[in-house]
Amino acid sequence: LEMAYKCDACGMGIGSMTCAECGKELIHDSITTDDGTVIFVSKCPDDHGMVKSPQCCGQDMSYSA
Repeated sequence: LEMAYKCDACGMGIGSMTCAECGKELIHDSITTDDGTVIFVSKCPDDHGMVKSPQCCGQDMSYSA
């Protein structure tokens, strides 16, 4: 299992996530808010939606390909 997200504080990791609507694996991406903040997200390749990157130990988990 290839890890997608990892906590830089404790090392906990999360593997792939899938879309509940189509079953496809979510892909890593980022969005930029109006104030210029970059937020990492995982989104459905068929545009069924996206979720913000997971958090652990009170901080966003980092993405590793």
